[in-house]
Formats: sequence, structure tokens, C-alpha cells
Amino acid sequence: MNILHIDSSINGEFSLSRQLTAEVVRQLASDQVTYRDVVKHPIAHLTGSVAAGFRPLRVTTDATAEDIREHHLSGEIVNEFLGSDLIVIGAPMYNFSVSTQLKAWLDRLAQPGKTFSYTPTGPVGHATGKRIIVVSTRGGIYHGTQIEDMDFQEKYLQRFFGFLGIGRVEFVRAEGATRSEEVRAKGVAQAFDSIPAAIAAALK
Repeated sequence: MNILHIDSSINGEFSLSRQLTAEVVRQLASDQVTYRDVVKHPIAHLTGSVAAGFRPLRVTTDATAEDIREHHLSGEIVNEFLGSDLIVIGAPMYNFSVSTQLKAWLDRLAQPGKTFSYTPTGPVGHATGKRIIVVSTRGGIYHGTQIEDMDFQEKYLQRFFGFLGIGRVEFVRAEGATRSEEVRAKGVAQAFDSIPAAIAAALK
């Protein structure tokens, strides 16, 4: 099984999501793991010239050497994704959504003709059959609470991958990370305990 492991936390060795993604990958016990750290090795955000490498945009300027390097990177990113069977993503919540570093990676995945196509009856995703495990870490507590509608992190990821044709997205969720030590410890323990069930569901 080919696993793609993505980390996107800005907190380095202190990152809870990094600890959890590492444990998910350890329990998956695959010797075929591709790792990408989008913080240590940031992906440039989309510009017209970068997007022109995989989207039918009208860009009048000639491609520069930097543009060509970015087009190569776009191809590398989407090929890593399409070549994987299961993707493990560390996705901490920042200001109710995902990190800008993770968003930059996602923007390179949405390539017409490769990961999805527009048809007369609507968009069709081409990444069917893949499985996603998202490690979701949050400072507050959103799931099943009165502020759940402020969650533009998990819902966004679920809809985004659904658009690409992936119907199964499992979550390993750690909430309350910036609350009291007791609340944090409980959330962390629950997250680690939930890993086997998330893996089992993803591999069904």
C-alpha cells in the first residue's frame, strides 16, 4: 500500500498533529511512504502563471525559469497524490480553517483533467478509490457543540476531497489543545485511542 504523508503544522517538534500523523503512519506499517512537509518545504501560492501550468488560463507573459520549476512541482505533487492509495494529512485548525501551507498544497491538487473534470452533467472526480485519514487538531472544542458551524476546516477538507471523487475521509480528532491541561490531556488521549478505528474504517 502506497501512503502519502502530509504535515502542515507550523509548530515543529511541539506539534500535536505531527505526533498524531506519525503514529497513524506507524500503525499502518507500510514500507512505501512518501513524506511531504509543506511547512519546512513550502509550496508557493497560486499565481496566474503557476496555475497556467495546469489550468486553461489566458496568461500572456512567456513562462520564466521559475514558472517552469513551479509547473514541474505541480506535476510532482499531483503525481504523488494519484500514485498513493491512502493519504494521511496533518491538518491543524488555524482561525477556523486549514493552514495556508496546506491550502497551497490542495490548490496544486485540483488539476482539471487529472484529479477532476467538468462534464455536461457536472464535475466528476478522478481520485476514486483512495482513502484519506485527516488528523484534525483544534485549540477549542467544535465537534458536536454550538460553535460547530465555525468549523471551516474539517468540512472543507471533506468537501474538497469529495469533489476529487474520494467519498471516504476519516478523522482522528484532538480538540481542546489550548484549554486546561486536563482538557488537553483528555483530547490528546482520545485522539490516540481513535487511531486504530480510523485506520480500520479507511481500509474497509
